[in-house]
Amino acid sequence: MTYVDGFVAAVPAENKDAYLEHARITGPVFKKYGALRVMDNWGDEVPDGEVTSYPLAVKAKPGEVIVFSWIEWPSKEARDKGMEACMADPVFNDDSMEMPFDGKRMLIGSFETILEV
Repeated sequence: MTYVDGFVAAVPAENKDAYLEHARITGPVFKKYGALRVMDNWGDEVPDGEVTSYPLAVKAKPGEVIVFSWIEWPSKEARDKGMEACMADPVFNDDSMEMPFDGKRMLIGSFETILEV
């Protein structure tokens, strides 16, 4: 089964184009080092919750949109090797390329796929 890295972030709505450009630059690097696919999704219907929700989890501020992204890898081993290579790639070490959102509030997790239909 595959292995997935998942991300949830709050991106200022006015940074949508900058986010998309950032994803267009970084996505191919993940694929270069073994990712099967990279998906970036701009929030459309992401309700606020009273106890928990995506907006609460990332402490979304007014004017921010929730982005849900994931990277699918063939296996955990491929992911570990691929991520190490990505972090050493010049694209990920370009100081002029800033993330168009507050990375401190981003949710990050890695998941073993247990079912695919």
